[in-house]
Amino acid sequence: MRIGLIGAGRIGAFHAATLAAHPGVGELLVADAEAARARQVALRAGARALPVDALFAARPDALVITSATAAHAALVTRAAHAGIPAFCEKPVAVDLAGTVAALAEVAAAGAVLQVGFQRRFDAGYAAARAAVAAGRLGRLHTVRTVSSDAAPPPAGYVPLSGGLYRDCLIHDFDILRWVTGREITEVYAAGENVGADFFRAAGDADTAAVLLTLEGGLLATATATRYHAAGYDVRMELAGTDDQLAVGVTARAPLTSVEPGAAAAPRDPWTGFLDRFGSAYRAEMDAFLRVARGAAANPCEGREALRALLVAEACEISRRERRPVRIAEVAAAARAVEAVEAGSAEGAKGAVA
Repeated sequence: MRIGLIGAGRIGAFHAATLAAHPGVGELLVADAEAARARQVALRAGARALPVDALFAARPDALVITSATAAHAALVTRAAHAGIPAFCEKPVAVDLAGTVAALAEVAAAGAVLQVGFQRRFDAGYAAARAAVAAGRLGRLHTVRTVSSDAAPPPAGYVPLSGGLYRDCLIHDFDILRWVTGREITEVYAAGENVGADFFRAAGDADTAAVLLTLEGGLLATATATRYHAAGYDVRMELAGTDDQLAVGVTARAPLTSVEPGAAAAPRDPWTGFLDRFGSAYRAEMDAFLRVARGAAANPCEGREALRALLVAEACEISRRERRPVRIAEVAAAARAVEAVEAGSAEGAKGAVA
């Protein structure tokens, strides 16, 4: 397969190395807004660097989009119009309206779009999902998630990120839905600024907590922070009437017990998302290549990203207004989801008009 990759930043470089080593990839084409960066990544991967227009003109068999967030929607739309199966790192667009519009174009074109929620491909989360589905925990009643960055992102990234709920916690919202098999119905979100002033200046929080209610009365909490110098910490705990289990609790988890006789602090804690989820990213890309060949069903369609974004949008309202917010209150977004799931491009566009 000839694969195109647009975006030669940190995650783009990682995906380029994965694709270059994949036995199903015969040629890799790399493009970036900064030509020098594309050349550098292409050189390391044994790929060919070229401008974006030339990449599309080369008619790749599939396209991987890892560019700056602001460019995602246009590239997704262009790939859909060209009939090229696309993988796009989340988010699909910088806002809800842009997301719906891009997904409407995908639906109208009958195109393939897989969105990057790599936790779905992590062995621990997959095992948790299987355990829940098999009823191993009995009646599931409580879920807790933790997402802690080892260090904050650069100041220039924050105003473009969409905020802590859309940029970071959206992964927790997606994996909550995926592992439990239930939709989130209500959120109560809080956010604080305890670190650098650039978060507050961007209208963002650097620390957040969310209480979520899911279908059937299942309760969940999700916390996130940009400051956890001990290491990158992403975990999930699931509690049921018969048992409890945890994801992400390994020898590398940056979590120290103060109980007598407990093991010492981890010597080699996770340093970041590529370190923690490297194998999941590789499995995700392998899955996309199979989807692009028509050999597998899409494991994470655009509507999945939209569902998670609805929750993030509700959290922003909740934090701002200091009240619980039902997902159904985001009325235009809810109608847009229904329209996209029905494959109605015009309906999806009209839902956010």
